[in-house]
Amino acid sequence: MSKKAMKGDPEEDSPPTEQAAAAEEEEYVVEKILDKRVRGGKVEYYLKWKGYEESDNTWEPMENLDCPDLIAEYEEQRKKKKTEKSAKDDKKRKTVNGDTESKKKKRADDDGKPRGFDRNLEAEKIIGATDASGDLMFLIKWKDSDEADLVPAKVANVKCPQVVIRFYEERLTWHTSANNDENAKNDE
Repeated sequence: MSKKAMKGDPEEDSPPTEQAAAAEEEEYVVEKILDKRVRGGKVEYYLKWKGYEESDNTWEPMENLDCPDLIAEYEEQRKKKKTEKSAKDDKKRKTVNGDTESKKKKRADDDGKPRGFDRNLEAEKIIGATDASGDLMFLIKWKDSDEADLVPAKVANVKCPQVVIRFYEERLTWHTSANNDENAKNDE
């Protein structure tokens, strides 16, 4: 198969050659397909021309190309990259939306350091809470340590229930209704 492209206007669309001004149509050898786009409803490929600099790369409509083997190879590589990217995105999405215990343990073991209650430390206080991972997590400050770890609320409720209760009590606010205020004034 040949790796050529037919050009309608060699000065505008193609790499310059000494004969470009004289020839109405010239054939150039495509070295590599670098990119793809759709413009005006037509598929175009960004081409690296054999024997020319990167600055001479051009976008060419598919109908001007006579290199089906390179197009097929490019499309196959593009398909593989898309599949790999999709798989990575799915893996990231699963991690963010709902970790299983084994995934949580694996992530904790990634740096080799134990996390949370695995360090056999006593919880001093809960600094904050988040549900960014899909589950309620507490940021716990440990006694005799400057470090804090994110711990699932379900674990903290069992391991240090009084610390959890204190966390909620500190954030508890009382709201009185207008009726209660009026009744209190009438009683006086």
